[in-house]
This record gives sequence, structure tokens and C-alpha cells, in this order.
Amino acid sequence: MKAKIIVGVVVVAVGIVLGAVNFIESNVEYMDFAAAQRANKKAQVKGTWVKDQATSFDPEKVQFSFFMKDDADRTVKVVLQGAKPNNFEIAESVVAKGRFSGEEFHATEVLTKCPSKYEGDAEAVKKSL
Repeated sequence: MKAKIIVGVVVVAVGIVLGAVNFIESNVEYMDFAAAQRANKKAQVKGTWVKDQATSFDPEKVQFSFFMKDDADRTVKVVLQGAKPNNFEIAESVVAKGRFSGEEFHATEVLTKCPSKYEGDAEAVKKSL
């Protein structure tokens, strides 16, 4: 009987520890590139794709790289482990989740915010009223 209780307590304790570690890893702060480089931890950086600089995909390494400018106007090369995100070319803004390795930001995920096809022209609506 005591062995079952001890095993139960150990299983619950391990579950709590794993849940806490998972929560800490998933709780990623928004920062600019400078703060992310100083923090040396996983961060989310919001910015825009710099279209006039090199963009490439390496099929052997399955790496997509591009240059991104953050809200503080700092441009950094972002290396994504994976393919180019959907709608990347038409994205208004980009969010890269990852961490710095040297002078490059190595992303595990890149999210794109695209213009909504459902948004109308507010001025045209006002004039029609």
C-alpha cells in the first residue's frame, strides 16, 4: 500500500515539474534584436522583411534565411530551421521566435501577418454614409 502512494506522489511531482518547465519554455517575451541578443534566451522579435537583401533556402540543411528589420530599425539575418512560411512575400510584418547565435538570429518559428482581404476602405465607407 505504501509503495503505491510513493509511486503516485513521484508521478504527480514529475508531472508538476515537467508542466512548469514546459510553461517557462513556452512563455517567450517580445523584444527587439538588441534586447534578445543581451538576454541570450529564446525571444520573439517583431519586424519587417527587408526585401532588397538576400533571401535563400538551403534544401540540404532545410534552412530558410532572410533579413529582418525590427521596430528599432536594426537589421539582422534570420535563419529558420525549415521551409519559407506561407504568404511570406505578402506579409505586412513578421514575428521570429528563437535566439541569437553569433550575429545571426536562429528562429525555430516564423509567423507572418498578412493584409486582410476582408478589410475595406474606411474613407470610402465614410463617404457613402
